[in-house]
Amino acid sequence: LPVRFSSQPKALKDLPMAADHPSTRNLPLDPAASAILFIDVQNFSVRRDGGEFKDVSDADIEGKYGYYFKRIHEVAIPNMQRLLAGFRKAGIEMLHTTIESLTKDGRDRSLDYKITGFNVPKGSWDGKVIDELAPLEDEIVLPKSSSSVFVSTHVDYILRNLGVRQIVLCGLLTDQCVESAVRDACDLNYLVTLVPDACGTYSQERHDFSINAIKGYCRQISTDDLLKEIGQ
Repeated sequence: LPVRFSSQPKALKDLPMAADHPSTRNLPLDPAASAILFIDVQNFSVRRDGGEFKDVSDADIEGKYGYYFKRIHEVAIPNMQRLLAGFRKAGIEMLHTTIESLTKDGRDRSLDYKITGFNVPKGSWDGKVIDELAPLEDEIVLPKSSSSVFVSTHVDYILRNLGVRQIVLCGLLTDQCVESAVRDACDLNYLVTLVPDACGTYSQERHDFSINAIKGYCRQISTDDLLKEIGQ
């Protein structure tokens, strides 16, 4: 069999050995070794007539979920749109994940989703990324059937094939699927950047608690500062 050799330049994206690890999480993005992942920004969980909310009363939409809809439509999604445009312009890899089963009846989804009652059928409108963040033809979209994208998709394999060492995360919900992705990405040896003002959940208290709880796992930076960092 042929013996394969490869050079080992001391760039972030090419540091395979344990001894060559960074000493801090607070490193600016290397565009050639970076990607951004938008988590669960889909019709199911964003639209009033999406599967998560279609049977919820108008009173509860205004009351129980009033903060959530205000947050995502006035803060999180506009900031994600800015990130989408800026990262595309900078030529940084773009990925999206959505809650979507691999089957119509959801028999493949996690036990947690079965108990919760979440089933976004394969190929359904609920499983589509919202129009405001619509993926381009060559951008990667991964359906997932668990809270963490790293559990029910092959995103880790994809990121490694792309040469990604630094991953930017944003989306919904801050304290559920986003937080799960932060923790798993960190344990899989990615440098994680979280954009808190491009995330949202059901209350400010839940958002703030999550952001504080995962400070030790990721760099946290605003949309404005991250766009400046990549020259946008």
